[in-house]
Amino acid sequence: MDEVGTTTDRLVNRRDEHNRRITDKLGRELGTDICALLDDPDVSEIMLNPDGKLWVERFSAPMQQFGSMSAAQAESLMGTVASSFKTQITEENPILECELPLGKARFEALIPPIVSGPSFSIRKHAIRVYTLFDYVNHGIMTEAQRIAIEASVAQRKNFMVVGGTGSGKTTLTNAIIRCMVDVSPEHRIVILEDTCELQCTADNYVSMRATKHVSMQKLLKATMRMRPDRIIVGEVRDGAALAMLKAWNTGHPGGVATLHANSAIAGLTRLEQLIGESSALPMQTLIAEAVDLIVFIEKLHGGRRVKEVIRVDRYDGRQYITHKL
Repeated sequence: MDEVGTTTDRLVNRRDEHNRRITDKLGRELGTDICALLDDPDVSEIMLNPDGKLWVERFSAPMQQFGSMSAAQAESLMGTVASSFKTQITEENPILECELPLGKARFEALIPPIVSGPSFSIRKHAIRVYTLFDYVNHGIMTEAQRIAIEASVAQRKNFMVVGGTGSGKTTLTNAIIRCMVDVSPEHRIVILEDTCELQCTADNYVSMRATKHVSMQKLLKATMRMRPDRIIVGEVRDGAALAMLKAWNTGHPGGVATLHANSAIAGLTRLEQLIGESSALPMQTLIAEAVDLIVFIEKLHGGRRVKEVIRVDRYDGRQYITHKL
């Protein structure tokens, strides 16, 4: 037993030492400026363009250039990240998608020939979860919109948060989840994602992640046996949309999901398209029954803005009947 225990301790110490070396190496390759930004709770994304310029985006602020990184340093960084996941980024495999071991942020890296120079985007997990009051104070949403969203959360309405890429859907969803916890602390929340980005402060929650071999549809099926009160889906894609709506409609109201769309109404059309990937039957009535509120957030030159909050009343056979709040 003593020999087994000693061997186990050695393996653990060796693994800890390896992780420490990787972390130290990544810190040097990222540089002090990027490491400081990773610790800044207001920073949401850090980007390197092929020309070597570095850009940063903060909550409710436009992108700003803050420095540069050489191609050699960027390639070394990407190689270190890839090796920590036992893979490589090469000309034959020029895209690296993973989580940054330092800070657990989403890391998307590209190298030639698909770009002219090494490029990456680091999408941070939220350090600070903003409240709906923060959105009002920053001028991103109105007080009336906040009241409407908060009342709908309390009434266990189902939300769709829609917007374009980089519009702030995830951060806003985090604020809505925080409102859920404040309003119904006793509820058990189950969160489903492809990439772990959503934050939950509830005492009773489960976070599940889709993988290459486990689809979102399978996760939704498993969720039904996890005794959820509220079901949260980050980034609805493909036929999982139908499974999500059915889950919301079968005794699990009060959920929220994010979706790429260019307006609130376009979010309903996008849902139809996604459901069409798994069913040829018309599902507008199901959509109108399952989705109660759509919050559309857009990215502006000076930051972000909640442009629309609409209530979905019904589908009359020709169109969705909605009411702007």
